[in-house]
Amino acid sequence: MAQLNSFDVTTGVDMQEVDNAVNQSQKEIGQRYDFKGSKSTIEFKRAEEMLVLVADSEYQMKALTDVLWGKLVKRGVPVKNLDIGEVKPAGGDTVRCEIKLKTALDTDTAKKVAAAIKEARIPKVQTAIQADQVRVSSPSRDDLQNAMGVLRAGDFGVELKFGNYR
Repeated sequence: MAQLNSFDVTTGVDMQEVDNAVNQSQKEIGQRYDFKGSKSTIEFKRAEEMLVLVADSEYQMKALTDVLWGKLVKRGVPVKNLDIGEVKPAGGDTVRCEIKLKTALDTDTAKKVAAAIKEARIPKVQTAIQADQVRVSSPSRDDLQNAMGVLRAGDFGVELKFGNYR
């Protein structure tokens, strides 16, 4: 029997890099003139995989998200993996926004990944959804490379990572 080659498709964010970006953003907010005397904060809830932004107004919320985005991009955190909530009024004349971090493939995205590979009709390539990842296997490494190309060309709403290539 021929040896079966495979790789795993996953997604996620480096929590330490998110923490570093939040700390850098808070430092910049503390030094910027347009945030002097404001109640603007960025809170990183690691356990809930969520960022909570609080600002005095919609304008400051926009500036706050711009600062955070810049720091996240510089630290290499994929902003596609951030699910931005609505800006809602909070207590004390402030506005609040919750940003959820996508750290694993959900079932819908995993099904879309598997369907994209099946639609490409690459011979002898098989997919298997395993919890929060998709395993792609084939006897031919070239076919696996083609499958990676198909996935890189598609837009699945999250940043895809390819690992465990053997």
